Amino acid sequence: MSAKYDLIVIGSGPSGQRAAVAASKLKKKVAIIESRSVVGGVCVNTGTIPSKTMREAVLHLSGYNYRNVYGMNYRVKEKITMADLAFRVQGVIKTEIDVTEAQLSRNGIDVIHGIAHFLTPESIRVEGPETDTTLEASRIVIAVGTRPATSPQVPINGRTIINSDQIMDLPKLPRTLIIVGGGVIGVEYTCMFAVLGVRCTVIEKRGKLLEFCDQEIVETLSYHLRDSRVTMRLGEELESVEELPDGTVVANLKSHKKVSGDALLYAVGRQGNVDDLKLENAGLQADSRGRIPVDENFQTTVPNIYAVGDVIGFPSLASVSMEQGRISVARAFEDMHTVSNPSFYPYGIYTIPEISFIGKTEEQLTEEDVPYEVGMAYYREVARGQIRGDTTGRLKLIFHRDTRKVLGVHIIGEGASELVHIGQAVMTLDGTVDYFIETVFNYPTLAECYKVAAFNGLGRLHRYQ
Repeated sequence: MSAKYDLIVIGSGPSGQRAAVAASKLKKKVAIIESRSVVGGVCVNTGTIPSKTMREAVLHLSGYNYRNVYGMNYRVKEKITMADLAFRVQGVIKTEIDVTEAQLSRNGIDVIHGIAHFLTPESIRVEGPETDTTLEASRIVIAVGTRPATSPQVPINGRTIINSDQIMDLPKLPRTLIIVGGGVIGVEYTCMFAVLGVRCTVIEKRGKLLEFCDQEIVETLSYHLRDSRVTMRLGEELESVEELPDGTVVANLKSHKKVSGDALLYAVGRQGNVDDLKLENAGLQADSRGRIPVDENFQTTVPNIYAVGDVIGFPSLASVSMEQGRISVARAFEDMHTVSNPSFYPYGIYTIPEISFIGKTEEQLTEEDVPYEVGMAYYREVARGQIRGDTTGRLKLIFHRDTRKVLGVHIIGEGASELVHIGQAVMTLDGTVDYFIETVFNYPTLAECYKVAAFNGLGRLHRYQ
């Protein structure tokens, strides 16, 4: 006998959790299937939450944010260990799991732990240590997330050659670290280890880091990385990795260079967690990277099955995944119009210093022949920047030369991912750069950077009129 539901969600990460709660609010009977013994998915257990908590621990223990105030030798703790970092990470993970479990319970959502696979487009088998059951539902949402991609050239051993899920398994802080991959994950961990005094070498086959970001912002980050003694091997491709008898890890590049270190982090891409789903039984097929194709409603080629979150690919942001979960359920059950504009989704990259942006980059606008002007504000120009000791940050405002509409906001500096939401609100409401001129911001705050940048940009505009 199978249990019947209105909606089955496979995966309890941000997208699955939001989809389940949204359906519950519509008075639907909902079940979530989670392969782990705890809820939260990759986001809570191995991805976003652990990495951002580790970053916070690194900044606090190293005293990084206050070195400009108290001197370069300022430290909260002199000898920082992996155990110090893990202590804070595990505490936050436990709390987030408890919060998620409480939310699902409060909304009457059944949580079933086990491995799920399709029997038909409307029925799923769940098998686990304490579960062996069949579930049926008229609608199904796939929210299984991703895992670190593997490469035959990189023999992951979980000790000295690791992926991003295994950071906390490092027995001790390495003196030298090789990071393969100059994407978001690779660069975020590079920043953290560099602040801890680890000599890092980044290997990236593309010619630039974070190619989707505004290049002036990336250049600023690259300067800080080099200032933290990070070596960047851009335009270089990995050929093989080996571990020597003494434990040293050697990365052999196709250019015949060799890079050695105490450990290597492989952070090139991620793979959809679809292997156990038996998608063929539902009439579905994933691509070579485990991604499931969907339309603008997050509907797959099988009408009653939706897919959301990292398993559908770019942008693979927890914040966006939550929105995808909400929208998929609204469209699946209500066939209602839900307002959500992906062009106004903000991006947060938790490097050191932090990067956040919304809207178009200068490179995109130039390619589209859009006439624009730029206003720049530096944290060092506002009192809050001096108070915080962050004199390296900057806020870049891009607006249309004729209509003065805000086209993009790009920020690097601590608090960037919070600060960007002011620009997001103005852009969403179709505002112009004049809003920042005419609005009073609290003093002293980093929000003042918007006013400084607006005056700077309009000053440039008036010079050419």
